[in-house]
Amino acid sequence: MKLARTACIVSAIAMVASSTALAQTDYAAAYGIDEDVPGVCSYESIDAKDYSGRQLNIITHAVPVIGEPTDVHARQFEALTGAKVSVVHVPFGDLFQRILIPFQTGQNAYDVLFYPSLWIGDLNQYLAEVPQAYQETAGFKDVTRNYIDVATWGDAIVQYPMDGDRHYLKFRSDIFANADAIARFKEATGKGLAIPTTWEDYNEIAHVFSGWDWDGDGNLNYGSAEVTKRDDLMFSAFISRAAPYARNPNVKGGFFFDLETMTPQINNPGFVKGLELFVEASKDWAPGGANWGLGDEIFSFGGGQALMSYSWDDAFVQAQQEDSPIRNKVAAAPLPGAKQVWNRDSGAWDSFEEPNRAAYVTWGWTSAVSNRSQSQDMAFDFLCFFSNEANTLADLQVGRYGVNPYRNAHFDTALWTDRLGWDAELAKSYVETLSGMDDSENRVFDLLVPGVNQFMTALATGVAAALAEQQTPQEALDSVAAEWTSIVDRIGVDTVRDAYAGVVALEDNL
Repeated sequence: MKLARTACIVSAIAMVASSTALAQTDYAAAYGIDEDVPGVCSYESIDAKDYSGRQLNIITHAVPVIGEPTDVHARQFEALTGAKVSVVHVPFGDLFQRILIPFQTGQNAYDVLFYPSLWIGDLNQYLAEVPQAYQETAGFKDVTRNYIDVATWGDAIVQYPMDGDRHYLKFRSDIFANADAIARFKEATGKGLAIPTTWEDYNEIAHVFSGWDWDGDGNLNYGSAEVTKRDDLMFSAFISRAAPYARNPNVKGGFFFDLETMTPQINNPGFVKGLELFVEASKDWAPGGANWGLGDEIFSFGGGQALMSYSWDDAFVQAQQEDSPIRNKVAAAPLPGAKQVWNRDSGAWDSFEEPNRAAYVTWGWTSAVSNRSQSQDMAFDFLCFFSNEANTLADLQVGRYGVNPYRNAHFDTALWTDRLGWDAELAKSYVETLSGMDDSENRVFDLLVPGVNQFMTALATGVAAALAEQQTPQEALDSVAAEWTSIVDRIGVDTVRDAYAGVVALEDNL
């Protein structure tokens, strides 16, 4: 069964809320899944639990991204177990404080937390270790190494993986192969139209394809959809653009900082080049595009307005939904690269004949259980159920949900072609692009350190100032570097360095 999702699920839940255990085939019919996959996290197993008279409190992101599937699976869990599940939705800009403040003031506010995994440096002390019984489930054991590493603090797994995120290039394959589009680009630039291999290429293509109706639907189209809103993940978009200029494969010991000295690198010439190109690109965004959050990017590329995008999987999956007008007209590729890469050891630019690519494994949503919760048994059962194989397969098919591949099974091309009806070449580009990032030795991970939200807020503020032309890119990033130095000093150099050493090991794929 393909998914007609939320409305039919809620209706089905209402019909079965008072039922006893259902046969496996009935779970599929009642809950909008393809099939119930046997195991301790399955519908059948969770249906055998009785949590009547107990309440589970959850905090999550605003709908739709992560917030919507949280609601869907909370209602399912209620129907299956008899528990009362309360879900609080919070916009991204407020989520960190809404989670952290109750912990800091000694409150037991939430049992289950959904949040960006890069916050582990600040939240780890408040999280319950995932019990071994859950780590031994088939679904948990199939999580790729990247996302087990991201879920681990010290020797303990304290986050429950339910998403895997990375940035990559998404583009309209039909337009790149269109004779009229190729001719128009040739006329404008004197060049052949090809998938961009550098960010300079990306900007040039986006410029040519902005502000005219290249798909013939009567509406204006644009070259690029980007996440640009200061308080809504814009810092990640900037990191994607800067990474190949500042992540030199011949320089080890840190991307954001020099691990030995903990000197911020955020204002070095590589990062500045990335920001200069980000500012240049802003001239060709759609109206309002300078204040787009993730949802805007999802629906712009996923709805057919934009030729290219480069953030998370969500826009790509949105384009591939069954009712999408551009289904099977898109493709994936690695992020654009750079032919000039800053070398901090030599203090000069290194030249590359083939563009330097820097895979960006960018945080991903995660979940956890509060170590203050009095209902940890129910909380871990909920996360086990939320991420079971049947629910994950359903969630992967809904672009706005924000649940993206994170298990080895998700990198089987047959999953996307045979079960979901994707074009074979499209599915191949998707699987090879995503899985290749696990093997790369020139990667960028987010700052999994204490104070990460302070670092990223400072970065977003600086980048926003440059995009608004209030400061030059160099001035803006110099301000960020000064603030980062202050943050390190407040938290403690050794404390941040010890945590950052783990990030460097992930970057170098040690």
